[in-house]
Amino acid sequence: MPEQAQSRRRFAGKRIGLTGGIGSGKSIAGKFFGELGFRVLDVDEIVKTRVLADAAVLSEAAGRWGDEVVDAAGGLDRARVAAIVFGNAEERRWWEGVVHPRVGRLWRSELAAEPEADWVVEIPLLFEAGLEKEFDFVVCVAANAHTQINRAVARGLSPAQAEKRIASQLPLDIKLKSAHVVLWNEGSREFLGRQVHELAVRWKEVSPRC
Repeated sequence: MPEQAQSRRRFAGKRIGLTGGIGSGKSIAGKFFGELGFRVLDVDEIVKTRVLADAAVLSEAAGRWGDEVVDAAGGLDRARVAAIVFGNAEERRWWEGVVHPRVGRLWRSELAAEPEADWVVEIPLLFEAGLEKEFDFVVCVAANAHTQINRAVARGLSPAQAEKRIASQLPLDIKLKSAHVVLWNEGSREFLGRQVHELAVRWKEVSPRC
């Protein structure tokens, strides 16, 4: 077990970082973990519902890019921001500098409020942000690039948009080598669920399948 896990107090629960590229199926894996009794935090959801709703974040975005990133309702136009940051590495780094510290404080405070719970934190850019040492285990959900693009297109992105998002992240082979566990998601939803269940049997009080 990693040293950071050993240093925690005796009755602390497990902290599992869940990551993977766009269209890999990490959110589905997160739901399976939740069904098996883990507390699950989706960092993307925290960004959407809390960080991007912060008036200070909107002000910084508008100050950098102009009123074009403010929608008709006065909120952040996420599609316009995505077009900017996924097309320009410098702008993406600046935006991550605005968003990442805020979302980090939020998910860490959730974990600190219930230290005895077994947590799964879904973080798409876990390795890119250097967060490996925050967790007892890191699980990477993976699929080949063709599958990722097809799944992203099914959710409304264009192939070009999906390719840009894949290109903005660490190469898959680096993530696979850096993770403690890899869940390969080229099969059915049920196959992914069985892989999650096998991990849960090892890490938590979960009954094995008959």
